[in-house]
Amino acid sequence: MLYRKIAAVIEAHLQESPDKILLVDGARQVGKTTIIRYVGNKLFANLIEVNMIEDQLGPKLFENVRSVEDFYLQVSMVAGAKMQEKAETLIFIDEIQAYPHLLTLLKFLREDGRFTYIASGSLLGVTLAQTSSIPMGSIRHIQMFPLDFEEFLLANGMNDFAIQALRAKFEARQSLDEGTHHRMMDLFRKYLLVGGMPDAVNSYLKDTNIQRVRDIQREIRDYYAADASKYDAEHRLKIRRIYDMIPSCMENKKKRIVVKDIEGKKGRTMASYQDEFDYLINAGIALEVRAIANPVFPLVSSSGKNLLKLYFNDVGILTGILFGNNIRAILDDARSINLGAVYETVVASELIAHGHALYYYDNRQRGEVDFLIDSYDDLAVVPLEIKSGKDYTVHSALSGFVASGSYPVKDAYVLSNARTIEKNRGITYLPIYFVMFF
Repeated sequence: MLYRKIAAVIEAHLQESPDKILLVDGARQVGKTTIIRYVGNKLFANLIEVNMIEDQLGPKLFENVRSVEDFYLQVSMVAGAKMQEKAETLIFIDEIQAYPHLLTLLKFLREDGRFTYIASGSLLGVTLAQTSSIPMGSIRHIQMFPLDFEEFLLANGMNDFAIQALRAKFEARQSLDEGTHHRMMDLFRKYLLVGGMPDAVNSYLKDTNIQRVRDIQREIRDYYAADASKYDAEHRLKIRRIYDMIPSCMENKKKRIVVKDIEGKKGRTMASYQDEFDYLINAGIALEVRAIANPVFPLVSSSGKNLLKLYFNDVGILTGILFGNNIRAILDDARSINLGAVYETVVASELIAHGHALYYYDNRQRGEVDFLIDSYDDLAVVPLEIKSGKDYTVHSALSGFVASGSYPVKDAYVLSNARTIEKNRGITYLPIYFVMFF
Protein backbone atom coordinates (compact mmCIF):
# COMPACT_ATOMS: atom_id res chain seq x y z
CA MET A 1 0.00 0.00 0.00
CA LEU A 2 1.20 3.50 -0.83
CA TYR A 3 2.51 5.58 2.08
CA ARG A 4 0.46 8.73 2.60
CA LYS A 5 1.42 11.43 5.10
CA ILE A 6 -2.22 12.18 5.86
CA ALA A 7 -2.58 8.73 7.45
CA ALA A 8 -0.67 9.98 10.50
CA VAL A 9 -2.99 13.00 10.75
CA ILE A 10 -6.10 10.82 10.59
CA GLU A 11 -4.69 8.31 13.07
CA ALA A 12 -3.69 10.98 15.58
CA HIS A 13 -7.12 12.59 15.38
CA LEU A 14 -8.98 9.34 15.98
CA GLN A 15 -6.70 8.31 18.85
CA GLU A 16 -7.21 11.59 20.68
CA SER A 17 -10.90 10.84 21.37
CA PRO A 18 -11.75 13.98 19.42
CA ASP A 19 -14.52 16.41 20.19
CA LYS A 20 -14.92 17.03 16.46
CA ILE A 21 -15.71 14.75 13.55
CA LEU A 22 -12.94 14.61 10.96
CA LEU A 23 -14.06 15.54 7.46
CA VAL A 24 -11.55 14.56 4.75
CA ASP A 25 -11.97 16.58 1.56
CA GLY A 26 -10.30 16.07 -1.79
CA ALA A 27 -10.80 15.59 -5.51
CA ARG A 28 -11.93 12.28 -6.94
CA GLN A 29 -9.33 9.51 -7.05
CA VAL A 30 -6.77 11.02 -4.66
CA GLY A 31 -7.07 8.04 -2.29
CA LYS A 32 -9.35 9.24 0.54
CA THR A 33 -11.38 6.05 0.91
CA THR A 34 -8.33 3.79 0.81
CA ILE A 35 -6.41 5.63 3.50
CA ILE A 36 -9.40 6.05 5.83
CA ARG A 37 -10.23 2.37 5.45
CA TYR A 38 -6.61 1.48 6.24
CA VAL A 39 -6.46 3.62 9.39
CA GLY A 40 -9.95 2.55 10.47
CA ASN A 41 -9.14 -1.15 10.26
CA LYS A 42 -5.87 -0.52 12.10
CA LEU A 43 -7.46 1.26 15.06
CA PHE A 44 -10.95 -0.22 15.38
CA ALA A 45 -12.30 -3.73 15.69
CA ASN A 46 -15.44 -2.68 13.81
CA LEU A 47 -15.28 -0.42 10.77
CA ILE A 48 -18.71 0.41 9.35
CA GLU A 49 -18.38 1.97 5.91
CA VAL A 50 -21.36 3.53 4.18
CA ASN A 51 -20.91 4.98 0.70
CA MET A 52 -23.61 7.58 0.13
CA ILE A 53 -23.25 7.67 -3.65
CA GLU A 54 -23.88 3.93 -3.76
CA ASP A 55 -26.87 4.43 -1.47
CA GLN A 56 -28.16 7.28 -3.66
CA LEU A 57 -27.96 5.05 -6.74
CA GLY A 58 -29.41 2.05 -4.91
CA PRO A 59 -31.63 1.61 -1.85
CA LYS A 60 -31.66 5.30 -0.79
CA LEU A 61 -31.70 4.33 2.88
CA PHE A 62 -30.21 7.64 3.98
CA GLU A 63 -32.00 9.95 1.55
CA ASN A 64 -34.53 11.18 4.12
CA VAL A 65 -32.58 10.66 7.34
CA ARG A 66 -32.85 13.79 9.47
CA SER A 67 -32.38 12.53 13.05
CA VAL A 68 -29.72 10.60 14.95
CA GLU A 69 -32.07 7.72 15.70
CA ASP A 70 -33.08 7.39 12.04
CA PHE A 71 -29.40 7.41 11.09
CA TYR A 72 -28.61 4.60 13.49
CA LEU A 73 -31.63 2.64 12.29
CA GLN A 74 -30.41 2.74 8.71
CA VAL A 75 -26.82 1.88 9.70
CA SER A 76 -28.13 -1.08 11.68
CA MET A 77 -29.82 -2.39 8.53
CA VAL A 78 -26.48 -2.71 6.76
CA ALA A 79 -24.07 -3.39 9.66
CA GLY A 80 -26.01 -3.87 12.88
CA ALA A 81 -23.70 -6.59 14.20
CA LYS A 82 -20.73 -4.18 14.05
CA MET A 83 -22.35 -1.45 16.15
CA GLN A 84 -20.43 -2.17 19.35
CA GLU A 85 -18.76 0.07 21.96
CA LYS A 86 -17.54 3.52 20.90
CA ALA A 87 -13.87 2.63 21.41
CA GLU A 88 -14.31 -0.36 19.08
CA THR A 89 -16.57 1.13 16.40
CA LEU A 90 -15.81 3.64 13.67
CA ILE A 91 -18.60 4.73 11.35
CA PHE A 92 -17.15 5.97 8.07
CA ILE A 93 -19.53 8.09 5.99
CA ASP A 94 -18.00 8.08 2.51
CA GLU A 95 -19.03 10.49 -0.28
CA ILE A 96 -21.13 12.44 2.20
CA GLN A 97 -21.69 15.21 -0.36
CA ALA A 98 -24.33 13.00 -2.00
CA TYR A 99 -26.63 13.88 0.91
CA PRO A 100 -25.79 17.42 2.11
CA HIS A 101 -28.28 17.13 4.98
CA LEU A 102 -25.93 14.58 6.58
CA LEU A 103 -23.33 17.33 6.98
CA THR A 104 -25.77 19.12 9.28
CA LEU A 105 -26.49 15.85 11.08
CA LEU A 106 -22.80 15.47 11.99
CA LYS A 107 -23.27 17.98 14.80
CA PHE A 108 -25.93 15.83 16.42
CA LEU A 109 -24.00 12.60 15.90
CA ARG A 110 -21.05 14.21 17.67
CA GLU A 111 -23.25 15.36 20.54
CA ASP A 112 -24.82 11.91 20.83
CA GLY A 113 -21.34 10.40 21.01
CA ARG A 114 -22.45 6.79 20.77
CA PHE A 115 -19.75 5.88 18.24
CA THR A 116 -16.63 7.34 16.63
CA TYR A 117 -17.17 8.93 13.23
CA ILE A 118 -15.23 10.06 10.18
CA ALA A 119 -16.52 11.39 6.86
CA SER A 120 -15.10 12.09 3.43
CA GLY A 121 -16.22 13.52 0.13
CA SER A 122 -14.93 14.33 -3.33
CA LEU A 123 -16.91 17.54 -3.84
CA LEU A 124 -17.05 18.78 -0.29
CA GLY A 125 -15.62 22.17 -1.18
CA VAL A 126 -18.56 22.72 -3.52
CA THR A 127 -21.12 21.29 -1.08
CA LEU A 128 -19.82 23.23 1.90
CA ALA A 129 -19.91 26.45 -0.10
CA GLN A 130 -23.55 25.84 -1.00
CA THR A 131 -24.83 24.56 2.37
CA SER A 132 -25.97 27.17 4.87
CA SER A 133 -26.19 24.99 7.97
CA ILE A 134 -22.69 23.56 8.22
CA PRO A 135 -21.84 22.76 11.88
CA MET A 136 -18.32 24.21 11.73
CA GLY A 137 -17.80 23.89 15.48
CA SER A 138 -18.45 20.16 15.24
CA ILE A 139 -16.16 19.20 12.37
CA ARG A 140 -12.47 19.36 11.54
CA HIS A 141 -12.07 19.88 7.82
CA ILE A 142 -8.80 18.73 6.21
CA GLN A 143 -7.73 18.50 2.57
CA MET A 144 -6.15 15.53 0.80
CA PHE A 145 -4.18 15.82 -2.44
CA PRO A 146 -2.50 13.44 -4.91
CA LEU A 147 0.85 11.97 -3.85
CA ASP A 148 3.44 14.70 -3.55
CA PHE A 149 7.00 14.14 -4.78
CA GLU A 150 8.24 12.88 -1.42
CA GLU A 151 5.48 10.26 -1.28
CA PHE A 152 6.32 9.30 -4.88
CA LEU A 153 9.96 8.77 -3.88
CA LEU A 154 8.91 6.52 -1.02
CA ALA A 155 6.63 4.56 -3.36
CA ASN A 156 9.63 4.01 -5.63
CA GLY A 157 11.74 2.44 -2.90
CA MET A 158 13.49 5.39 -1.30
CA ASN A 159 13.48 5.04 2.47
CA ASP A 160 12.93 7.62 5.19
CA PHE A 161 16.66 7.71 6.01
CA ALA A 162 17.44 8.85 2.47
CA ILE A 163 14.66 11.45 2.60
CA GLN A 164 16.02 12.88 5.83
CA ALA A 165 19.54 12.96 4.36
CA LEU A 166 18.17 14.95 1.43
CA ARG A 167 16.36 17.28 3.80
CA ALA A 168 19.60 17.88 5.72
CA LYS A 169 21.32 18.82 2.45
CA PHE A 170 18.50 21.22 1.63
CA GLU A 171 18.53 22.88 5.03
CA ALA A 172 22.32 23.27 4.92
CA ARG A 173 22.11 24.49 1.29
CA GLN A 174 24.60 21.84 0.19
CA SER A 175 24.59 20.52 -3.38
CA LEU A 176 24.17 16.81 -4.06
CA ASP A 177 26.95 14.89 -5.80
CA GLU A 178 26.57 14.27 -9.54
CA GLY A 179 25.32 10.69 -9.20
CA THR A 180 22.67 11.48 -6.59
CA HIS A 181 21.55 14.55 -8.52
CA HIS A 182 21.06 12.54 -11.71
CA ARG A 183 19.10 9.91 -9.78
CA MET A 184 16.85 12.57 -8.25
CA MET A 185 16.27 14.20 -11.63
CA ASP A 186 15.43 10.82 -13.14
CA LEU A 187 12.80 10.21 -10.46
CA PHE A 188 11.52 13.78 -10.79
CA ARG A 189 11.00 13.35 -14.54
CA LYS A 190 9.18 10.08 -13.94
CA TYR A 191 6.95 11.92 -11.48
CA LEU A 192 6.18 14.41 -14.26
CA LEU A 193 4.91 11.49 -16.36
CA VAL A 194 3.08 9.47 -13.72
CA GLY A 195 1.88 12.21 -11.39
CA GLY A 196 0.43 11.49 -7.98
CA MET A 197 -2.94 9.85 -8.53
CA PRO A 198 -2.73 6.57 -6.55
CA ASP A 199 -4.17 4.37 -9.31
CA ALA A 200 -1.68 5.77 -11.82
CA VAL A 201 1.24 5.34 -9.39
CA ASN A 202 0.23 1.77 -8.53
CA SER A 203 -0.10 0.93 -12.22
CA TYR A 204 3.34 2.36 -12.94
CA LEU A 205 4.91 0.44 -10.06
CA LYS A 206 3.24 -2.78 -11.18
CA ASP A 207 4.25 -2.93 -14.85
CA THR A 208 5.89 0.38 -15.88
CA ASN A 209 3.46 0.68 -18.77
CA ILE A 210 2.90 4.32 -19.74
CA GLN A 211 -0.09 3.41 -21.93
CA ARG A 212 -1.95 2.04 -18.91
CA VAL A 213 -0.96 5.05 -16.82
CA ARG A 214 -2.33 7.37 -19.50
CA ASP A 215 -5.58 5.37 -19.70
CA ILE A 216 -6.07 5.83 -15.95
CA GLN A 217 -5.38 9.56 -16.22
CA ARG A 218 -7.92 9.90 -19.04
CA GLU A 219 -10.51 8.06 -16.94
CA ILE A 220 -9.91 10.46 -14.06
CA ARG A 221 -10.44 13.44 -16.38
CA ASP A 222 -13.73 11.84 -17.47
CA TYR A 223 -14.74 11.45 -13.82
CA TYR A 224 -14.09 15.13 -13.26
CA ALA A 225 -16.29 16.03 -16.22
CA ALA A 226 -19.06 13.73 -14.99
CA ASP A 227 -18.96 15.28 -11.52
CA ALA A 228 -20.17 18.57 -13.00
CA SER A 229 -23.41 16.87 -14.09
CA LYS A 230 -25.26 18.36 -11.11
CA TYR A 231 -25.27 21.65 -13.02
CA ASP A 232 -27.47 22.51 -16.00
CA ALA A 233 -26.14 22.03 -19.51
CA GLU A 234 -24.95 25.62 -19.89
CA HIS A 235 -22.87 25.55 -16.68
CA ARG A 236 -21.45 22.12 -17.50
CA LEU A 237 -20.24 23.29 -20.89
CA LYS A 238 -18.55 26.36 -19.42
CA ILE A 239 -16.92 24.32 -16.63
CA ARG A 240 -15.58 21.85 -19.19
CA ARG A 241 -14.44 24.68 -21.45
CA ILE A 242 -12.45 26.37 -18.69
CA TYR A 243 -10.96 23.04 -17.55
CA ASP A 244 -9.93 22.17 -21.11
CA MET A 245 -8.37 25.63 -21.53
CA ILE A 246 -5.85 25.11 -18.74
CA PRO A 247 -3.11 23.40 -20.81
CA SER A 248 -3.27 26.02 -23.57
CA CYS A 249 -3.19 28.83 -21.01
CA MET A 250 -0.08 27.26 -19.51
CA GLU A 251 1.63 27.52 -22.89
CA ASN A 252 1.02 31.27 -23.07
CA LYS A 253 3.60 33.73 -21.78
CA LYS A 254 1.21 35.14 -19.16
CA LYS A 255 -0.43 31.78 -18.39
CA ARG A 256 -3.48 33.42 -16.86
CA ILE A 257 -7.09 32.81 -17.82
CA VAL A 258 -8.29 35.19 -20.54
CA VAL A 259 -12.02 35.63 -20.07
CA LYS A 260 -12.86 36.39 -23.70
CA ASP A 261 -11.37 33.02 -24.74
CA ILE A 262 -13.84 31.02 -22.66
CA GLU A 263 -16.79 31.53 -24.99
CA GLY A 264 -15.45 34.08 -27.46
CA LYS A 265 -17.95 36.66 -26.23
CA LYS A 266 -17.15 40.30 -25.65
CA GLY A 267 -18.06 42.12 -22.46
CA ARG A 268 -17.64 39.14 -20.17
CA THR A 269 -15.69 39.51 -16.92
CA MET A 270 -14.25 37.13 -14.35
CA ALA A 271 -17.45 37.62 -12.36
CA SER A 272 -19.42 36.24 -15.32
CA TYR A 273 -17.85 32.84 -14.68
CA GLN A 274 -17.53 32.94 -10.91
CA ASP A 275 -19.70 29.82 -10.39
CA GLU A 276 -17.59 27.86 -12.86
CA PHE A 277 -14.30 28.96 -11.31
CA ASP A 278 -15.61 28.22 -7.82
CA TYR A 279 -16.65 24.73 -8.90
CA LEU A 280 -13.26 23.82 -10.40
CA ILE A 281 -11.37 25.19 -7.39
CA ASN A 282 -13.68 23.93 -4.63
CA ALA A 283 -13.87 20.50 -6.25
CA GLY A 284 -10.08 20.32 -5.98
CA ILE A 285 -9.53 19.56 -9.66
CA ALA A 286 -7.90 22.93 -10.41
CA LEU A 287 -5.48 24.95 -8.31
CA GLU A 288 -5.92 28.72 -8.27
CA VAL A 289 -3.00 31.15 -8.20
CA ARG A 290 -4.12 34.73 -7.65
CA ALA A 291 -2.25 37.82 -8.81
CA ILE A 292 -0.75 40.40 -6.46
CA ALA A 293 0.73 43.70 -7.65
CA ASN A 294 1.88 45.10 -4.31
CA PRO A 295 2.94 42.15 -2.15
CA VAL A 296 2.97 42.69 1.59
CA PHE A 297 2.81 40.13 4.38
CA PRO A 298 0.41 38.41 4.73
CA LEU A 299 -0.28 38.05 1.04
CA VAL A 300 -4.00 37.49 1.48
CA SER A 301 -4.32 41.12 2.57
CA SER A 302 -3.38 42.36 -0.91
CA SER A 303 -4.83 39.71 -3.21
CA GLY A 304 -7.58 41.84 -4.66
CA LYS A 305 -6.52 41.82 -8.32
CA ASN A 306 -8.97 40.18 -10.68
CA LEU A 307 -6.37 38.02 -12.44
CA LEU A 308 -6.17 34.27 -12.10
CA LYS A 309 -4.03 31.33 -13.16
CA LEU A 310 -5.36 27.78 -12.98
CA TYR A 311 -3.21 24.64 -12.79
CA PHE A 312 -4.26 21.00 -12.91
CA ASN A 313 -4.25 19.28 -9.53
CA ASP A 314 -1.98 16.55 -10.93
CA VAL A 315 1.05 16.96 -13.21
CA GLY A 316 0.55 13.49 -14.76
CA ILE A 317 -2.81 14.57 -16.15
CA LEU A 318 -1.13 17.58 -17.76
CA THR A 319 1.74 15.65 -19.35
CA GLY A 320 -0.75 13.07 -20.61
CA ILE A 321 -2.58 15.82 -22.48
CA LEU A 322 0.57 17.53 -23.75
CA PHE A 323 2.70 14.53 -24.72
CA GLY A 324 0.48 11.42 -24.70
CA ASN A 325 2.54 8.25 -24.68
CA ASN A 326 5.72 9.97 -25.89
CA ILE A 327 7.86 9.87 -22.76
CA ARG A 328 11.13 10.83 -24.46
CA ALA A 329 10.30 14.54 -24.53
CA ILE A 330 10.45 14.56 -20.74
CA LEU A 331 12.92 11.79 -19.91
CA ASP A 332 15.47 13.05 -22.44
CA ASP A 333 14.97 16.68 -21.38
CA ALA A 334 14.57 17.65 -25.06
CA ARG A 335 15.76 21.21 -25.66
CA SER A 336 13.03 21.81 -28.23
CA ILE A 337 10.32 21.18 -25.61
CA ASN A 338 9.38 23.90 -23.13
CA LEU A 339 8.55 22.22 -19.83
CA GLY A 340 7.93 25.47 -17.96
CA ALA A 341 4.20 24.83 -17.54
CA VAL A 342 4.89 21.28 -16.38
CA TYR A 343 7.43 22.38 -13.78
CA GLU A 344 5.12 25.12 -12.54
CA THR A 345 2.30 22.59 -12.14
CA VAL A 346 4.50 20.45 -9.90
CA VAL A 347 5.47 23.45 -7.79
CA ALA A 348 1.85 24.58 -7.46
CA SER A 349 0.71 21.13 -6.33
CA GLU A 350 3.64 20.76 -3.92
CA LEU A 351 3.11 24.16 -2.31
CA ILE A 352 -0.62 23.74 -1.80
CA ALA A 353 -0.17 20.19 -0.45
CA HIS A 354 2.25 21.65 2.11
CA GLY A 355 -0.29 24.23 3.26
CA HIS A 356 0.69 27.30 1.25
CA ALA A 357 -1.87 29.57 -0.38
CA LEU A 358 -0.85 30.29 -3.98
CA TYR A 359 -0.14 33.73 -5.40
CA TYR A 360 1.98 35.22 -8.17
CA TYR A 361 3.48 38.66 -8.69
CA ASP A 362 2.00 40.68 -11.54
CA ASN A 363 3.23 44.20 -12.22
CA ARG A 364 2.87 45.95 -15.57
CA GLN A 365 6.22 47.71 -15.29
CA ARG A 366 8.26 45.05 -13.49
CA GLY A 367 6.84 41.86 -14.98
CA GLU A 368 5.79 38.59 -13.31
CA VAL A 369 7.24 36.23 -10.74
CA ASP A 370 5.84 32.70 -10.85
CA PHE A 371 4.90 32.21 -7.18
CA LEU A 372 4.76 34.14 -3.93
CA ILE A 373 4.34 32.45 -0.54
CA ASP A 374 4.21 33.74 3.01
CA SER A 375 7.05 33.19 5.47
CA TYR A 376 5.37 33.30 8.87
CA ASP A 377 8.69 32.86 10.68
CA ASP A 378 10.09 36.05 9.14
CA LEU A 379 6.81 37.91 8.52
CA ALA A 380 8.04 38.23 4.95
CA VAL A 381 7.18 37.33 1.37
CA VAL A 382 9.11 34.59 -0.46
CA PRO A 383 9.20 34.86 -4.29
CA LEU A 384 9.86 31.73 -6.38
CA GLU A 385 10.84 31.58 -10.03
CA ILE A 386 10.61 28.22 -11.84
CA LYS A 387 12.97 27.42 -14.72
CA SER A 388 13.06 24.29 -16.88
CA GLY A 389 15.84 25.27 -19.30
CA LYS A 390 19.49 26.26 -19.30
CA ASP A 391 18.84 29.99 -18.88
CA TYR A 392 17.86 29.68 -15.24
CA THR A 393 19.96 32.71 -14.24
CA VAL A 394 17.87 35.01 -16.48
CA HIS A 395 14.95 36.39 -14.46
CA SER A 396 14.60 40.15 -14.74
CA ALA A 397 11.28 40.34 -12.88
CA LEU A 398 12.60 38.39 -9.89
CA SER A 399 15.84 40.38 -9.83
CA GLY A 400 13.91 43.62 -9.89
CA PHE A 401 11.55 42.37 -7.21
CA VAL A 402 14.42 41.58 -4.84
CA ALA A 403 16.53 44.65 -5.67
CA SER A 404 13.71 47.17 -5.35
CA GLY A 405 13.69 47.07 -1.56
CA SER A 406 9.97 47.89 -1.72
CA TYR A 407 8.76 44.56 -0.45
CA PRO A 408 9.35 42.54 2.76
CA VAL A 409 11.61 39.88 1.21
CA LYS A 410 14.08 37.83 3.24
CA ASP A 411 14.61 34.91 0.85
CA ALA A 412 14.09 34.47 -2.89
CA TYR A 413 14.58 31.30 -4.91
CA VAL A 414 15.04 30.02 -8.44
CA LEU A 415 14.19 26.32 -8.88
CA SER A 416 15.70 24.63 -11.92
CA ASN A 417 17.47 21.53 -13.28
CA ALA A 418 20.86 22.82 -12.16
CA ARG A 419 22.69 20.69 -9.59
CA THR A 420 24.66 23.28 -7.66
CA ILE A 421 23.20 25.43 -4.91
CA GLU A 422 24.44 28.99 -4.86
CA LYS A 423 23.34 32.41 -3.73
CA ASN A 424 23.81 35.56 -5.77
CA ARG A 425 22.43 39.05 -5.11
CA GLY A 426 19.86 37.82 -2.62
CA ILE A 427 18.60 34.95 -4.79
CA THR A 428 19.25 31.29 -3.95
CA TYR A 429 19.42 28.78 -6.81
CA LEU A 430 18.11 25.31 -5.93
CA PRO A 431 17.50 22.05 -7.81
CA ILE A 432 13.81 21.67 -8.67
CA TYR A 433 13.39 18.49 -6.60
CA PHE A 434 14.04 20.41 -3.37
CA VAL A 435 10.58 21.96 -3.69
CA MET A 436 9.40 18.96 -1.68
CA PHE A 437 10.93 20.57 1.45
CA PHE A 438 9.26 23.97 1.12
